[in-house]
Amino acid sequence: MKSIILRTLCAVLFVASCAAAQETIPLYPGDGTPPNSTPENYPEKAYFSKLWNTDVVSNVTKPSLIVFKPSAATKNGTAAVICPGGGFMALSITSEGTDVAKYLTERGVTTFVLKYRLAHTGEDATQDFADAFADHDKFRDIVAKVIPQSIADGVLPLPLPVHTPLHQVALRDLGAVVAAILDRRHEHLSARIEIAADAPTPEEMAAAIGVRAVETSVQALAERNPDLAAMYAFLTGTGYGIDVAAVRARYPEVAWSRFADWSGEHQWTTAPSARATKSTR
Repeated sequence: MKSIILRTLCAVLFVASCAAAQETIPLYPGDGTPPNSTPENYPEKAYFSKLWNTDVVSNVTKPSLIVFKPSAATKNGTAAVICPGGGFMALSITSEGTDVAKYLTERGVTTFVLKYRLAHTGEDATQDFADAFADHDKFRDIVAKVIPQSIADGVLPLPLPVHTPLHQVALRDLGAVVAAILDRRHEHLSARIEIAADAPTPEEMAAAIGVRAVETSVQALAERNPDLAAMYAFLTGTGYGIDVAAVRARYPEVAWSRFADWSGEHQWTTAPSARATKSTR
């Protein structure tokens, strides 16, 4: 009975949250179905997820924008689109959507919460998500053990040629860039910004740690995790091609971090006899 009451209360709160929005705009005219797509007849679902401990929406087939407008006294001429996360299987619609919208709206920002299309899931999309990523989590746990052990043995193993740049950005730098963009929003209208603070090669990364770089097999990785192997294949081939110097010059207010800085903040356990700056393949 308590569980039923809790689910009902959460559903009521979610509806009340949506009711605070002034308007819902379908992204596509007519019945809301995107062009050149197959119409789906399964219903959208809104419920409280025990796994994620928040309200979620699943089985979205007709994308829309939920609009939150600030009062005339507080509006400042800015706007933001909020895209709740959920791995394309569900939307964390309250904690990463409407709550964020209300926070920004109270500060004068017009906000649009995007309900985008999702994969078709069963009774509980968040459980489906957990099941789908169980193998990924196991692989991540293996990597979390293998990399430190490899560094302790004097090597940095990556499925990437040792002279290939690997574009990186620290979370703190990314947050600083977002703040800079908001401060200088007019120069960023309709602009796509690609961000990287550093692009060390595996050889340079290994030297910063005090070990040597070793290129491992992408094919062997693909047997364990095809998605991760595809990412490294992309990085080896096309890559991001970001001009790091240009990015740093464009945002001088950001205290950019480099891999060597990050590495220097950690105490690495390495085997002295195995340390070298020369890389091998």
